[in-house]
Amino acid sequence: MLNSNKPADLRERTKGFALRIIRMYTSLPKTTEAQIIGKQVLRSGTAVGAHYREADRAKSTPDFVSKLQGGLQELDETAYWLELLVEGNIVRPPKLAALRKETDELIAIFVASIKTAKRRKV
Repeated sequence: MLNSNKPADLRERTKGFALRIIRMYTSLPKTTEAQIIGKQVLRSGTAVGAHYREADRAKSTPDFVSKLQGGLQELDETAYWLELLVEGNIVRPPKLAALRKETDELIAIFVASIKTAKRRKV
């Protein structure tokens, strides 16, 4: 991610994350448990970018923080569903390794952004 244009890059990165989640969902087995968990991760994983876009248009610092925290909650939930897919032996760990890593990286970015915004709050 380039620091020179961080908001635009994160906007694209969260959209790319959503697209990867969609592709992952379509490749899941058609078993009941895979589809139920898959729909959960599909919902939470695709919501991250929407929350980021809302934060990007926030009217105030508290509004920005609130919207980013919503995105962070969705990321935490996405991490949980991805863990269940792996630990429930629905998907082999290597298939989700990159997606889980991206989830963790986005969590770190959102946490850092929230902390920074809170420090700048007047």
